[in-house]
Amino acid sequence: MKKSVLLDKGSFHPGCNYWASHAGIRMWEDWQPEIIEQDFRQLSKSGMQLLRVFPLWPVFQPLTAARIPWKAAGEQELRFGDKPLGHTPAGNAGVSAEAMDKFRLFADLAEKHNLKLVVALVTGWMSGRLFVPPALEGCNVLTDATALKWQQRFVSYFVETFKNHKAIDSWGLGNECNCMGSGVTRDQAWLWTNTVTSAIRQADPERAILSDMHGIQCENGSWRIADQAELTDILTTHPYPQFTPKCNQDQLNTIRNGLHAAAESRLYADVGNRPCIPEELGTLGPVVCSEKNAAAYLRTTMFSSWAHDCRGLLWWCAYDQDHLDFPPYEWTGLERELGLIRNNRETKPVCDAMREFGGILKKMPFKNLPEFRKNAVCVLTRGQDQWSVAFSSFILAKMAGFDLEFQYADQPLKKSEFYLVPSVAGSSPLYRSEWLALLDRAQAGATVFMTYDSAFIQPFENVFGIEVESREKASHPESFKLDDKTLTCMHADVMLKLKCTAAEILLADLKDNPLLTCNQYGKGKMLFLNAPLEKYLSDTPGVFNRTEIKPYWKLYAMAAKLAGVNRIIVSGNPQVGVTEHFMSKNEAVAVLINYNPAPAAVNPVLGRGWKLTEVIFGQRSGKKLNIGGNDAAIVKLVKES
Repeated sequence: MKKSVLLDKGSFHPGCNYWASHAGIRMWEDWQPEIIEQDFRQLSKSGMQLLRVFPLWPVFQPLTAARIPWKAAGEQELRFGDKPLGHTPAGNAGVSAEAMDKFRLFADLAEKHNLKLVVALVTGWMSGRLFVPPALEGCNVLTDATALKWQQRFVSYFVETFKNHKAIDSWGLGNECNCMGSGVTRDQAWLWTNTVTSAIRQADPERAILSDMHGIQCENGSWRIADQAELTDILTTHPYPQFTPKCNQDQLNTIRNGLHAAAESRLYADVGNRPCIPEELGTLGPVVCSEKNAAAYLRTTMFSSWAHDCRGLLWWCAYDQDHLDFPPYEWTGLERELGLIRNNRETKPVCDAMREFGGILKKMPFKNLPEFRKNAVCVLTRGQDQWSVAFSSFILAKMAGFDLEFQYADQPLKKSEFYLVPSVAGSSPLYRSEWLALLDRAQAGATVFMTYDSAFIQPFENVFGIEVESREKASHPESFKLDDKTLTCMHADVMLKLKCTAAEILLADLKDNPLLTCNQYGKGKMLFLNAPLEKYLSDTPGVFNRTEIKPYWKLYAMAAKLAGVNRIIVSGNPQVGVTEHFMSKNEAVAVLINYNPAPAAVNPVLGRGWKLTEVIFGQRSGKKLNIGGNDAAIVKLVKES
């Protein structure tokens, strides 16, 4: 069985990405172990359990090339500067014995201070700068045969050397290696990943392997969730709002950003059927928000990641780097003030928040939090921006009071009584067999809720009980009434003029065109929304968190009610999300998270027979839970006999 604390379901391990406080990326060249020990002592006392660390590739494998004039054109000899590699194991791998000695002391110091290491092996990309051995400069290190050969040798030797060190928790492929070369095909990305993972597994078959990638996808691009899940044990997200599409829109400590890490990590985990952790996130400096709001954002994100079984969270990074005057710190301001701790060793509020959260977990009456209960399956389809649609669906479900899990259209359909098929687009969103599988589930009693984004769906009319009278180019948003609120939603590229033949009209737009319909289909229901709700909201700043929130989430709540979703606890506040965790058939824990910076007084509604018996964390006043801004409450629920 693979070993890593991150494979322990329901556990949570706070930590950070680490470069030495005095030197950043030059720590291996400006080697000062006494400073590193000071760092480790401080980080351990600050509640860090995991450090993600980086053996910078050209330092550990400092290969240079010398042209051999009497050999075939272009043939080169690889050396260490002017010195031969030698016939030692290190030399055969092109690895610096001096650098390896430094790493051994580094790992010894981590063990001394009870810190576990996640080692990002091929660190050739860091903070916007490429780092490769001099002999490999100018080639695509992800596809070049020589580069692949020497990466394999480096990884094999490094892992073989340190596989028995107690400080090492797991191996990572390397930092965001999908950024190390452009023009890579999907097969080339798979081959590079397989080269590195095979080298690791041959040397150390016991430890888990982390993907270490950022921004992989279900469908488009070369680096796919399915491929990384096939070859690694733990998937990873780097959920920076500024670098993730559709995220850099709202105030940092509000619901869109508070759910970002959990939503992206759950997407990867569900589609890949692997654990997934947010292994890099941060604010990218003081021009984004105040230190107080940064801490509030981190606190919300930690509660949310823990509640959604993300196993850990690693902040970027340990120490500020604003005193360093070389690239990448010389180049860009967003690389300088990212630390938990200032370079004078003063801790920031984000560091305090991480330490306090670790203390909260230690006081829980259970070691591991059981997996959260899911009430729906969200099926992502071809031809859409899966991430933006998935993210909006996750937020809307949370605001509507239920939780979902994801899958991609080409995967076997997960069993559920409620399916969301959001913002369906294109001519081939679902293959015939995939659509018929959903219809079979509806025939058997499930509810299928589809929202429409110009897709071609067949069969359609007899399934949804509506006829398309006409289809035309959409030129403006349509408005509709919901709970006396006027809402707008842009159609996709086209607008459908609909006529109900069997379906019930639940909502119509202000021009009386059916908007939300429900059709009985076998024992189940087929719901149709004539607008790409999730796509529209993903592009609309402030739509989830402004003072006057438009109740788009109530469309999801209506669908959930029709699907018969029953929760044992509902917050009644769309800004307070709830996860349910069953300890046994008659006992559960609920985590209520306030994703809003304003305090919330919550009077939760309990399911029949359930009683709130204990507030494990938080404050209670009578029947109300008083939850501070960007904070949480954890309660125990018991079903009365």
